[in-house]
Amino acid sequence: MLPLVRTIKDRCKVCYTCVRECPAKAIRISDGQAEVIPERCIGCGNCYKVCSQKAKEVLNSIPDAIDLLENYNKVAAIIAPSFPAEFAEVDYMTFVGMVRKLGFEYVNEVGFGADLVARKMRELFADNKTSRFISTACPAVFGYVKRYHPELIDKLAPVVSPMVATARALKKLHGKDLKVVFIGPCIAKKGEALSDDISGEVDVVLTFEELKKLFKMRKITPNKVKPSDFDPPYARRGAMFPIGGGLLQAAEIPEDLTTSEVVSANGRDKFIDAILEFAGGDLSTRFLDVLCCDGCIMGAGMTSTEPLLKRRVHVSNYVNRIMTKRDLDEWVYFMNFFKDLDLSRTFKPVDTRLPNPSEEEIRKILRKMGKRKKEDELNCGACGYETCREHAIAIYKGLAESEMCLPYTIEKLHKTIQKLDQSNKQLVSIREALIQSEKLASMGQMAAGIAHELNNPLGVVIMYANLILEQLDPESEIYDEVKILCEEAERCKGIVSGLLSFARENKVDLQPVNIKEFIGNCLRLIKPPSNVAIRTEYNIKNPIVTFDKNQMVQVITNMLKNSFDAMPEGGEIGISVGEKGDNVVIKISDTGKGIPDEILPKIFDPFFTTKEPGKGTGLGLAIVYGIIKMHRGNIRVKSNTDPAKGRTGTTFYIELPKGETKFEVNLN
Repeated sequence: MLPLVRTIKDRCKVCYTCVRECPAKAIRISDGQAEVIPERCIGCGNCYKVCSQKAKEVLNSIPDAIDLLENYNKVAAIIAPSFPAEFAEVDYMTFVGMVRKLGFEYVNEVGFGADLVARKMRELFADNKTSRFISTACPAVFGYVKRYHPELIDKLAPVVSPMVATARALKKLHGKDLKVVFIGPCIAKKGEALSDDISGEVDVVLTFEELKKLFKMRKITPNKVKPSDFDPPYARRGAMFPIGGGLLQAAEIPEDLTTSEVVSANGRDKFIDAILEFAGGDLSTRFLDVLCCDGCIMGAGMTSTEPLLKRRVHVSNYVNRIMTKRDLDEWVYFMNFFKDLDLSRTFKPVDTRLPNPSEEEIRKILRKMGKRKKEDELNCGACGYETCREHAIAIYKGLAESEMCLPYTIEKLHKTIQKLDQSNKQLVSIREALIQSEKLASMGQMAAGIAHELNNPLGVVIMYANLILEQLDPESEIYDEVKILCEEAERCKGIVSGLLSFARENKVDLQPVNIKEFIGNCLRLIKPPSNVAIRTEYNIKNPIVTFDKNQMVQVITNMLKNSFDAMPEGGEIGISVGEKGDNVVIKISDTGKGIPDEILPKIFDPFFTTKEPGKGTGLGLAIVYGIIKMHRGNIRVKSNTDPAKGRTGTTFYIELPKGETKFEVNLN
């Protein structure tokens, strides 16, 4: 099926306005794009009218019209009676002259076809006292019935539209070889002309918007044409058709509010409500006159921006003018001439209804969007559907997506932002770890070189210093000085050994370890000062953790020694073991003076220390950091130095994977 309207995807911002305004719900949101479904579209053009981004494009019939004008001699332009509302700025005879200038042999009013249809409808209404009918002047209306209420097909009045009636009349008058171009305000007329039911009766349908483009292409302006009247047969009251209730007035079928035998309803919502009530039996009317728009003067193929009532005035003024100007006898002659013209037609159902979901399936879809209770159904309409329930049904039918729900999307966005925030924090942590690793690598290479260079001469110094010390009498005047020399040389050896330990390539030897027993063994290895108390706490279901036992002993003892040094006047150390997902978390806290904020970023740097000269090498925490990273873990620190903010002290958090993983990592 040729699509009457399609979406220009590059322009579509997926605002769901077109979904909201489509009475047939013929727009599917798929992969974040609004897509018109041709077989469901009734051609009302609401989506085209309301799209602020101009992302909807109507089937272009201008090339077909030009082809007819260039290749056929007998081509008639039949003009919809709503033209005064579109071309209000020019006299109607000037307008007709402009249309003739395009090359049309005949220019006729569809208003006369409306007169013929009005007469036929009056006869149908009079001859069928017990039958019920729905008017068929509007192709969007009977297109809706064919697709969504095929059970009402036999209720559609078996009468052609004024467009087809005019085409049949002109072909009887000028011959069957006449080519007909309908020009009007309606996009749905394109679909009517292309339908199998009346195929070939009208060759091309142009909207008023397309006609204006054609005028511009051919450079036709009001001051360049000779004014001309329409060709006969002329219209009379049928020219009122484009106004809501115009059919009833032309057919002289009164809408008696006391009997409700005749009911008129116009507009996107009203025509559907009327059909639903008619189908359900709630509306026991004999004749339902409905238009998809608020009258054809509000059709989607118009460019006028004037309000409804002003457009009505333009049409009314035109009808009053021609009613006083034209010869009534001539009109009667033509009405009699076409008395036997076949104005009948049939309608074939095109059932495009989709199966409805069960109540449980609806609830399942709603729950997916976070609507577990009735109060969660906000019915805000942001998705293009009036209620959350309608939206859920559309999702089931494949016409909508969950992401169309604004509250649901906002909630998902919040969760995504939280995940991004977590990822960003992880990236920051990884970046810091990479920077630290680069520092360690460069410092390790330098330390290794220095250590190797110092190791041999330092060994000689230690050996000879000890030989001298052994040969000296303890009572000698220089014995104490040489002893100090030996001690300091040994201390230098310890520093060099630390450098080598920091710089050497280490492999992680993973083994399952009972974390409770491990912490207990570490505490037995290192004796706390008498004024320091240590408490332990375990909040872990399975105490078996996989890590390198020897290296982790070095981590725990280093951390405890630092805590001892941070509390020269005594205090308390807390060691707790807990879980965080697949990680074990070891928390070591003390009640010391704390670490100032300005030096916190530096504490893992090699050779950085706050201890007095001779009391530390600045390698302890750097080695700890390296071991933790080799275990694919993480270490972070919090500290408080201000008593006004609470108890002072420092807490280290060590996170390690609990499960066994085979890997090798080089410290440098």
